[in-house]
Amino acid sequence: MSALPVSRRQAIVVALALAVVVLLAARWAGGGTGGGVPAAEPVPVRTAAPSRPKLVVDVTGAVRRPGLYRFPDGARVADALQRAGGATPKANLPAINLAAPLVDGQQVLVPRREPVGASPAATGAAAAGPVSLSSATLEQLDSLPGIGPVTAQKIIDYRTAHGAFRSVEDLDAVPGIGSGRIEQLKGLVTP
Repeated sequence: MSALPVSRRQAIVVALALAVVVLLAARWAGGGTGGGVPAAEPVPVRTAAPSRPKLVVDVTGAVRRPGLYRFPDGARVADALQRAGGATPKANLPAINLAAPLVDGQQVLVPRREPVGASPAATGAAAAGPVSLSSATLEQLDSLPGIGPVTAQKIIDYRTAHGAFRSVEDLDAVPGIGSGRIEQLKGLVTP
């Protein structure tokens, strides 16, 4: 009997079929793990946990729900005001910078409007009572002895960046105001 001619292509197909049969037999004999090689365990996919807000800010004053609130980086004073339920009708919003960025540990004090008779007259007369460092306008601060428009602006800038004044002594942190000036202003200003 003569051998049938086998083409190269047929030989490759037969070899591949035998290889598949051998692999299946080895897998069956090895308990389904491919001959002792452990099967790959599925790797759980972890999604990034949502980042926790990094800023804690105390919102107080003329707001509907004062309290401590958490904010993500990049939040602004306007965000703090919104989270606290918005301003009350008595709020003096022009006295604060709503665009200022929030800082961890900051207190955002929304001041109340002064009663109509308590503000200085349009002629520039000084206020009858002490000036509030936390809500005074540039003109009110400029009317204080030893405080010019440049220093008045520094006080407002400090207040915007750091929140309300807690005491008159906090003025020591404002550039250009020393302990002598603070003593001169006691009784004329309130935090």
